[in-house]
Amino acid sequence: MDPRAEADAAAVLGADPAALTALLADLTSPVNEARSRAEQQFHALRGSHPDALALSLAHLLLSPAHPSAPIAAVLLRRLIAPSSQAFVYPALSPATQSSLRALLLSAASAPALPRSVSRKLSDAVAELASYLLPANAWPDLLSFLYKSIDSQSSPPGLQESALNILARLASHLAAVFPNLHGLLLAALSHPSSADVRVAGLNAAISLIQSLPSAGARDQFQDLLPAMMRALAESLNCGNEGSAQEALEMMIELAGAEPRFLRRQLPDVVASMLQIAEAPGLEDGTRHLAVEFVVTLAEARERAPGMMRKLPRYVGRLFAVLMTMLLDVQDEPAWHAAVPEEEDAGETGSYVFAQECLDRLAIAVGGNTILPVAAELLPSFFSSEDWKRRHAALVTIAQIAEGSAKVMIKNLEQVVGMVLNSFQDPHPRVRWAAINAVGQLSTDLGPELQNQLHHVVLPALASAMDDVQNPRVQAHAASAILNFSENCRPDILTPYLDGIVGKLLLLLQTGNQMVQEAALTALASAADSSQEHFQKYYDAVMPYLKAILMNATDKSNRMLRAKSMECISLVGMAVGKQKFKDDAKQVMEVLMTLQGSQMEADDPITSYMLQAWARLCKCLGQDFLPYMSVVMPPLLQSAQLKPDVSVTSAGPEDEIGESDDEGVETITLGDKRIGIRTSLLEEKATACNMLCCYADELKEGFFPWIDQVTTTLAPLLKFYFHEEVRKAAISAMPELLRSAKLAIEKGQAQGRDKSYLKQLSDYIVPALVEVMHKEPEPQICASILESLNESIQVSGTLLEENQVRSVVEGVKEVIVASANRRIERTARAKAEDFDSEEEELLREENEQEDEIFDQVGDCIGTLAKTFKTYFLPFFDELSMYLTPMLGKDRTSEERRIAICIFDDVAEHCREFMELAFVLNLAVLHLDLTLGRPYPDYTM
Repeated sequence: MDPRAEADAAAVLGADPAALTALLADLTSPVNEARSRAEQQFHALRGSHPDALALSLAHLLLSPAHPSAPIAAVLLRRLIAPSSQAFVYPALSPATQSSLRALLLSAASAPALPRSVSRKLSDAVAELASYLLPANAWPDLLSFLYKSIDSQSSPPGLQESALNILARLASHLAAVFPNLHGLLLAALSHPSSADVRVAGLNAAISLIQSLPSAGARDQFQDLLPAMMRALAESLNCGNEGSAQEALEMMIELAGAEPRFLRRQLPDVVASMLQIAEAPGLEDGTRHLAVEFVVTLAEARERAPGMMRKLPRYVGRLFAVLMTMLLDVQDEPAWHAAVPEEEDAGETGSYVFAQECLDRLAIAVGGNTILPVAAELLPSFFSSEDWKRRHAALVTIAQIAEGSAKVMIKNLEQVVGMVLNSFQDPHPRVRWAAINAVGQLSTDLGPELQNQLHHVVLPALASAMDDVQNPRVQAHAASAILNFSENCRPDILTPYLDGIVGKLLLLLQTGNQMVQEAALTALASAADSSQEHFQKYYDAVMPYLKAILMNATDKSNRMLRAKSMECISLVGMAVGKQKFKDDAKQVMEVLMTLQGSQMEADDPITSYMLQAWARLCKCLGQDFLPYMSVVMPPLLQSAQLKPDVSVTSAGPEDEIGESDDEGVETITLGDKRIGIRTSLLEEKATACNMLCCYADELKEGFFPWIDQVTTTLAPLLKFYFHEEVRKAAISAMPELLRSAKLAIEKGQAQGRDKSYLKQLSDYIVPALVEVMHKEPEPQICASILESLNESIQVSGTLLEENQVRSVVEGVKEVIVASANRRIERTARAKAEDFDSEEEELLREENEQEDEIFDQVGDCIGTLAKTFKTYFLPFFDELSMYLTPMLGKDRTSEERRIAICIFDDVAEHCREFMELAFVLNLAVLHLDLTLGRPYPDYTM
């Protein structure tokens, strides 16, 4: 370190704390330059003087009222937290380590720590303890905690701090801390401090979650009444801040260990609903109480069917949520139909209730939720208050997904209730009715479209005539999109004359929201009706091109983007012959836009990527001349790095926090991971488009195979976003096909089969590697499908070690699938298991059957490709497949297993033993006649 830097370090870390506090102040400065300079200095001190820096920060904590004490606690925590990148504790001298431990306990022993310091200090102590306690390297801490919690003379602030530390260390202390039950019960019953009671609640919940078995957790069952009393007492004394903390902890318990609550479930749920129903409490408190009950309902893997046993309480919760939906205002901005004011009048409670109704219906199912809705909806529909009629319609829309199977049985009645509201005198009620029709079209399709098109489509067409209420007109057009997506062309076509005519009129209104909705509806109508849309092409396309070419203002970006979408979908629908003349003009506009400088948040970027791909599908090989323009920005979007930030999950980490709505946050352990979702969506779209080009252009895609393969193959492990992985998975066999066709047709730029082998050697192992690591069963099935197709293309280019890796991967997939089935069997034995849960398990097992089906296809392809050379591998696999023929397996599992053996017998027939063939013949006969399966062993 140079002399000047050494002098600066000496000043900051010297006896006078003024320089250090100035540095800490600069670290939180709103001035970027000052903050950046301070960060550089702090990082330098951490590297050059870690001992002095840690001790200086710790000494500041001995003066908890000092303005810099909170930030000092945060920074010290980073230095001594093993999960932190700034962790320096092991590098400190033994003397410094000892002093630091003593200083932390001394600071934590202060009788009246400010709340801004106590939590941060407790977290710092707990972080260091998590590193030291496994080696029993901080015995003084255990003495300090026990004395602080157990002593009746300990100040409440000290007890609270000690309990917070205990909560963080529950997994380390559960087996060694004496009389935990008594200490927690005393804390939960503290006579004077709500904060101590809530800290006791926190410690109790952490302990319960850390215990390894239900039996161990049951020993703390009698704490639950005291836990609920601690919550109630916080509310009774008006301390809603503490109550909200307690509720958040109870929500965590409900999600992690719902069965712990089972014995006292009615009392616990009733208490929560009482809070949710209390009009005098803050919205935040009531929302947390609701969240607790909804979380319990959703905990189906750990406690299947538990909440369905309490239909009366589900009804009370439902009523609370419908009441929250009344918290909506009739704002003039809503009626103006301005895109920026789309949510005008909607409050936090209104939005929260919508989300919870959706989650609750999915969690408990239609058989539970619809009887509850049937009791409440009639009085809401018949009310003179528009808000209640509006709430009824919003409720139907929100519960449709979770209640779809039951709603379909009462389709005419449900849709009839909604359509009656199309004539309501209040525009917001009419809007809600249209919204419900759109949602029902999505969730109840295609049954709704097939049975009720004759009433739904005329009603939507009529709503588009409501010129006094452009919001209603726009939403009616949007609902056409929902209806069309699940609609057969023969159903939609008879209505197109009226619908297209009205949508063209809406395009001319001059209201952007209405125009955007009309474009989306036209695009969907064209996509659904396909060649039947040719009749309207000449009337529609001039309007679409006019918007594309003239909507150039920044305020019209979304309008222009939707015109691209509509033009490309119309082009695909009517076909190349009809579209080709306009296509050239459209693509010239897109090429100009492609070369322009667009802002990062411009929606045109994503829409243009999709429009190019649709134009490619429409024009086929005629699109090749445009690929040199399309591919560079498309690859750039596909190669976007995820914008990820990793911070502490603790509430104390105030440095670098963001309230950016474009960032989605998830918590993993003690880390908070923030991901910018807009970048992920663009990346996913680009990856999907690359797959589309490879599929459509076949051998014509050859020039880009290398770039696309090296871009997409690593994304097979892109666990930030499912759609990115799906696109990468689907693209792998398409790339191999493109290469193979190009080589066969002499369009491979001089490459031969050795290039295909090189590509196969890259792609097949990549798919095998991710096959058994994929967390989502549906995506695992897709990987197997792509692997199978890749093997078909590669054929005998695969080497023995590659076949072995495929077989080993298949074994792991079979074992993982079998383990998931075992877990579901265990869930089926739960005391609250019911018919709704049985149906959900059946659907999950169907996903498992799809995986096994794809396994069978892979094995069949290997047998067909390698014939006798595959038999040694199949001998290994048969040990995993034979159990699938057992009497305890489903008919689908047995069917797939028989098909696998059948494929191997067919392709290796002359080498199979006669006994095997005879046994297989008997199995076939059993399957055909529906007889019970004998317990064969191969």
